[in-house]
Amino acid sequence: MRIDVYIPLVLSLLLTTVAPQVGLRVAPALATRVLTVAAVLTATATTWALILLAATLINEAPPVAAEAREAGRRLPEPVPEIIALAAVLALGLIAHRIYRALRAEHATRRTLHRLCEGHPEDTELIVAASPVPQAFAIPATSSAPGRILVTAAMLGALQPAERRVLLAHERAHLTHRHALYAYAVALASAANPLLNPLRSTVTYLVERWADEQAAEAVGDRSITALALAKAALVAQRPRPACALSFSDRAVTRRIAALQNTPPPYLWSIAAPVLALGVLPALGAVDATRDLLDLLEHVLV
Repeated sequence: MRIDVYIPLVLSLLLTTVAPQVGLRVAPALATRVLTVAAVLTATATTWALILLAATLINEAPPVAAEAREAGRRLPEPVPEIIALAAVLALGLIAHRIYRALRAEHATRRTLHRLCEGHPEDTELIVAASPVPQAFAIPATSSAPGRILVTAAMLGALQPAERRVLLAHERAHLTHRHALYAYAVALASAANPLLNPLRSTVTYLVERWADEQAAEAVGDRSITALALAKAALVAQRPRPACALSFSDRAVTRRIAALQNTPPPYLWSIAAPVLALGVLPALGAVDATRDLLDLLEHVLV
């Protein structure tokens, strides 16, 4: 347990280091899926590792210590007490961060769906009479379908072919449930702050994924790049944090990517990255086995 319990933390750093390179070399759809799974597995493993570290404080429980003294036994100390106490504090911080992430996601989705109130449920496209050029893909919920919300100002700034790109882009977000990937990685980074850079990578990749789907739908990568550039230029106000945006800070990278051939589905790269998510889980499992052996020694 002395080593295995720390493996998830070390591999978190390695995963965030390789994630940007995966995004450059692997098709966005595959890279998004692989990095999201790896992030969730790693965050779960690191949280469980902290729970295991905190559980070693059972040695300090008065009944356990008293019984050991009476029996003349010396209790093992798998980790220093200061580390176990630090793990308890970290778990409290993680719980707070996850609560904030859940509350922010719920509040944002509720606000976005309120914008669609009064429209028939079978209406996918909603055009808002707003002078602010914006476009949103509003994810579906158990009580409301997914919608595309576009302002009249955004539509007015684009040519017909460019509008088709915009709608295809936002429709790709809904079709492939990109909000779930963004949400999963947001929770993973809340549980493990070391994964924050990976969250940014996945946010970029879901936009790239939608770009590629839009280019395929309209059959013209140049028009897609032009529409993306124009939408980014006319958009002026920030949107809610979790909205899947048509324009973002990485727009120049996305335009450059559309001017080249799409990245291939390279499982030769994706598979090792997925393994980086599995290895922390295996390390946590082995550490759990060690802790169970410890508890058996302490409590029997």
